[in-house]
Amino acid sequence: MDHRFCIAPMMDWSDRHCRYFWRLLTRRAVLYTEMVTTGALLHGDRERFLHFNAEEHPVALQLGGSNPAELAECARFAEAQGYDEVNLNCGCPSDRVQSGMFGACLMAQPALVAECVAAMGEACDIPVTVKHRIGIDDMEDYAGMLDFVDALAAAGCRTFIVHARKAWLQGLSPKENREIPPLHYDYVYRLKQERPELEIIINGGITSLEACREHLAEVDGVMLGREAYHNPFMLAQVDQALFGDAAASPGRRDVIARLLPYVREQLAQGTSLHHMTRHILGLYQGVPGARRFRRHLSEHAFKPDAGLAVLEDAVALVNEPPETLAV
Repeated sequence: MDHRFCIAPMMDWSDRHCRYFWRLLTRRAVLYTEMVTTGALLHGDRERFLHFNAEEHPVALQLGGSNPAELAECARFAEAQGYDEVNLNCGCPSDRVQSGMFGACLMAQPALVAECVAAMGEACDIPVTVKHRIGIDDMEDYAGMLDFVDALAAAGCRTFIVHARKAWLQGLSPKENREIPPLHYDYVYRLKQERPELEIIINGGITSLEACREHLAEVDGVMLGREAYHNPFMLAQVDQALFGDAAASPGRRDVIARLLPYVREQLAQGTSLHHMTRHILGLYQGVPGARRFRRHLSEHAFKPDAGLAVLEDAVALVNEPPETLAV
């Protein structure tokens, strides 16, 4: 099956510890970093921002910026670091992003974004992709989105990840922008119909693998965000349900058993236990003892001396029947 399943870039969430955990649940998902600004890479601790675990592949670096030369340099960094893809953020609606001239506000400047995409494509040999909205503010017509996509396609972009909501740059918070503007999946479907040569991945409001199947009948890929974070065990079904992989889906105990050596290694390097366990709080959602599991980690993992035993003790509080392990 020639399609893609992706887990969205999410600020403060999709860090390298979270991505390692997700990879234990699915081998097939394409993972995306949190958005990293060009300024952070050019003037900050580049190694820290670019570091990822080898197990994460396939993994994409998402960049925020609007200067073609700076984005080109950062695309070179991404390729040199070993990323499989570099993605340009044209969808984030936060005020901080607007003041920095990147994110959703770039949809109003397709010529500039096309210049950025062309510069990035010339600077590296890995795919350059773009994540965007269906529009911003009063730009809600399909034709406006098509003009934006066509400009970028002419500059060499072949893959578009489309959040099927527009973004209100004034009047709505980032959280409200993920929930209030109505979803227009039909815009994304039509885009694929009218530009069949492009790879179109749909994003926004997708909460089940059944919904993924329905979307994949119309487009080339799906991207999940918050549902994958809050209910991560759904990812254990992705390889079988969407790709037909014959291998058994991992059970929760399998995942924990494979996570423990990573946690032990990271603790030895000085990583706080909380920085890792905060991403797994939803693993036992719906299982007896899940609340005790979450509470134990929330109350103890942040302590300076918290070690592996805190995680092991939290898992021991879960009453997981054997027959549910590979569900």
